[in-house]
Amino acid sequence: MDDQNKNLILATALSFAVILAWFLLFPPEEPPVEPESATVETTESTPDTATPPPAVTGGGNVSATPTTAPKAAVEAARLRIETPRVEGSISLQGGRIDTLELLDYQETIEPDSPNVKLLSPVGSSSAYYALYGWTPGGDLSFDDVPGANTEWSIENGEVLTPENPVVLVWDNGKGAIFRRKLEIDENFMFSVTQSVENTTDAPLRLAPYGIVARHGEPDVTGFFILHEGIVRQNDNELEEIDYSDMPDMDIVEREGARADIVEVAENGWTGFTDKYWMTTLIPEPGQPFTSVAKYVDSASIYQIETRHPTMTVEPGNSAETATMLFAGAKEWETIRDYETNLGIKNFVDSIDWGWFFFLTKPIFRALHFLHGLIGNMGWSILALTLMIKAILFPLAYKSYVSMAKMKELQPEMEKLKERAGDDRQKLQQGMMELYKKEKVNPASGCLPILLQIPIFFSLYKVIFVTIELRHAAWFGPFQDLSAPDPTSLYNLFGLLPWAAPEPGTMLALIFIGILPLLLGISMWLQQKLNPAPADPTQQMIFAWMPWVFMFMLGGFASGLVVYWITNNTITFTQQYIIMRSHGHRPDVFGNIRSSFKRKKPAVAKGGNDAPKK
Repeated sequence: MDDQNKNLILATALSFAVILAWFLLFPPEEPPVEPESATVETTESTPDTATPPPAVTGGGNVSATPTTAPKAAVEAARLRIETPRVEGSISLQGGRIDTLELLDYQETIEPDSPNVKLLSPVGSSSAYYALYGWTPGGDLSFDDVPGANTEWSIENGEVLTPENPVVLVWDNGKGAIFRRKLEIDENFMFSVTQSVENTTDAPLRLAPYGIVARHGEPDVTGFFILHEGIVRQNDNELEEIDYSDMPDMDIVEREGARADIVEVAENGWTGFTDKYWMTTLIPEPGQPFTSVAKYVDSASIYQIETRHPTMTVEPGNSAETATMLFAGAKEWETIRDYETNLGIKNFVDSIDWGWFFFLTKPIFRALHFLHGLIGNMGWSILALTLMIKAILFPLAYKSYVSMAKMKELQPEMEKLKERAGDDRQKLQQGMMELYKKEKVNPASGCLPILLQIPIFFSLYKVIFVTIELRHAAWFGPFQDLSAPDPTSLYNLFGLLPWAAPEPGTMLALIFIGILPLLLGISMWLQQKLNPAPADPTQQMIFAWMPWVFMFMLGGFASGLVVYWITNNTITFTQQYIIMRSHGHRPDVFGNIRSSFKRKKPAVAKGGNDAPKK
């Protein structure tokens, strides 16, 4: 077996091993079952909420005094939220932001699919909401400060829009007047300003807080490559906590509630992140706060909190604190603008870029830029592939030149083998001298293949986690490049009147679509640039490799398969042209014909082993 074939086999086997390991560890995502829209129960019996922040005593120490749990706000008055991108409402019971629909995003690609519902009220099947309040200190009790069930009144405004903020007010009847000003921008950012006016003759001690709570364990993708749960920035540290880890958190705040508590000095935020959506509490940059991740075992509630420092409000004075709430889609451009314009540290890292962030980030930026120019994500992936191949072309050129020179050295290699006989050491020394003399590096042919592996994984990550690829159309049947190929041999790629098998099933694996089929053909043609190796083991590996990849990658996102087909096509063209420019003329069609011919068995001549007539 010559060194060129050894290197090619090594590179191919290594690529196959890595991608096979990836496929086994991180299988393609099965199509999620779209949950039914949450319906609101009319009963007054509701689950308990997570325990709110503890009270602050007169000395400023923390106490574990609980407050009243939120009740269902089905019958409570509501304040509408209307913007070009979201619709929802705020319950005046507790002032909770607890219904929100994303108008730009539907649950499926079907034309009549309902909008994605991000938040839902207490009493629904999966309550998910944000609320704000104050913890009392000094002589104040929980009845003296607004909490989860406080009945607020509207002081100003009728509908919350980007142009019209609203102000809620509540008078505790003991000389403290609380207000909550709510604002929203054109995208997904709320601004919440909590204030208290002290009309008594004694100072008030109290501390504001913000909460986002989720009742019951959320439905998650459950895919190893993706983090879903809590993501938070604690000054200079980005932390991720899975839902499954929350019941085992270290600190027991009170009976039935476990918490992970971090003191943030200047810059931070904390939120629940799903695959494409996020709800995040963001204190004003530069202000200290306590970041809390909490799980209430008795009610199966997951909760995040931002607790702000205790403040003292003197008689006749007022005090306020401003925070933000992001509730919407994890759009890269939108989140990046918030990071830049509002000073939210590392907010763009709320998108799960993964271990290869140094590749996934620039790859996504390039893809996003191309999509802005072209306006079609499928053609943008093709253009991105051309860009990547252009960047790697100098390395690929050296590799293909080296392979062409190796072809030219074949006669010399055969002579070395004849002279060396069975002396392997002499053969290796002769080959090394020949390589050095002709300035050929036999390992250089592997490098482009090895470089493709992290690029392949990074692009897969980008296609899987970024919302810009969700429901991104190409043409014809390819209306969602983040999903597997919707065509199938089962219905002759749409010519027959029945639907293709559901992605993730055995039938879908067997009856593959047109894109995986093109992938296998492109890999097979790439092999035919060179004659089949003489060694039977090598022949078998080369014969099976394209079709193994075809079935293995058939369940992956169709955008990734588009990239791989384009990459193979460009690689074939580059290698063919470069090899011809160096005097080697690949006989592609001859190699294809020879691969279909059966080898005749060798016939021994003479002796007892000769075949008898």
